Amino acid sequence: MSMTYLTVFHIRRYLYPTDEELDFTVPLMMLTQKISKVAFEFHDGTVRTDQSLSPTQKRLAIQSQPPLLTYLSYTLGFLGLLAGPVCSFNDYQIFIHGNEKWKNPVVAVCRKLMLCSLLLVAHLTFSDRFLLFNDPQRSVIGTFFYLYVAGASRRPKYYFAWTMADAINNAAGFGFNGISEDGTERWDLLSNLDIVKIETATSFKVFIDNWNIQTAIWLKEVCYDRIPFSPLFATFILSAFWHGVHPGYYLTFCTAIPVSLAARRVRSTIRPLFQGTAMNRAVYDVLTWLCTQITMSYTVAPFLLLELGQSLELYRSLGFCLHILPVLVLLILPKNRKPHIADKNVNKTVCDRNYNHMKKQN
Repeated sequence: MSMTYLTVFHIRRYLYPTDEELDFTVPLMMLTQKISKVAFEFHDGTVRTDQSLSPTQKRLAIQSQPPLLTYLSYTLGFLGLLAGPVCSFNDYQIFIHGNEKWKNPVVAVCRKLMLCSLLLVAHLTFSDRFLLFNDPQRSVIGTFFYLYVAGASRRPKYYFAWTMADAINNAAGFGFNGISEDGTERWDLLSNLDIVKIETATSFKVFIDNWNIQTAIWLKEVCYDRIPFSPLFATFILSAFWHGVHPGYYLTFCTAIPVSLAARRVRSTIRPLFQGTAMNRAVYDVLTWLCTQITMSYTVAPFLLLELGQSLELYRSLGFCLHILPVLVLLILPKNRKPHIADKNVNKTVCDRNYNHMKKQN
């Protein structure tokens, strides 16, 4: 129901675009995540058996119906309503009830605010200098390079918004995630990105896993872990619907499906051949970084262009090469079967330390 409501407003905004700077659909997107998360976590805690739940689902399961005020506090909480990030209901309850003695967030907040100032300067400096459009005078290599530069110039906008949202939550005392192995405090419970890992990603998966992290966790929780067939396809389509109804979104996510499958195949079959020496590993890392950045720039171009005609024109100028290549990779490289791992604890949070307490509380 929440996704249907969101889609109606996406359609309305698509049909009747305005010049307003404030996009009211973004808070609705955050609200959709929260409502659906609570619904699935409540279903896990009250309907499904423990044997059918993964370890992550057990940690996040809500054992009884939350009071109305508690539910509204979580879904409409001002800290993450405008731009996220979205957290689990149990993590929010731990924060509200003060079940943990948090460390002082001043250092973490100051660092993130300093980073925000640099990101804002980068956004204001570069965002309008590299407008994305198809220039028939460019060579194929020149077009790929321009796609990378244009895409990279857009990223500081998202880096700034997510880092600022993270700092705001930290300033309120929300976001402490324990102590790292080297003894430093971790204020990354609500972090939505890892800039270093994004910019140095050597695989399509690493890039995606560190971009809009909380939304990726939401997609995994409500879709990927629950769909019995074609979970990757279903997850990308759900992500497209959540983002909006512009054709460019769907072209991007449909392109990402074969690219993701091909990247997995390459990593499982080619990567072991380069693990013999440090030099081989370095060569592999450089090549895969280059391929990842080129492929990602190609894939997300329609996401930035939005319109189907411009997107297809761009892809046509490149011969749809990175649509054809993943298909060839999947046809040529052998499938390396590995045992399926049901749960990799990618959503391990402070709920781990408070799971038994939360069960008693509920």
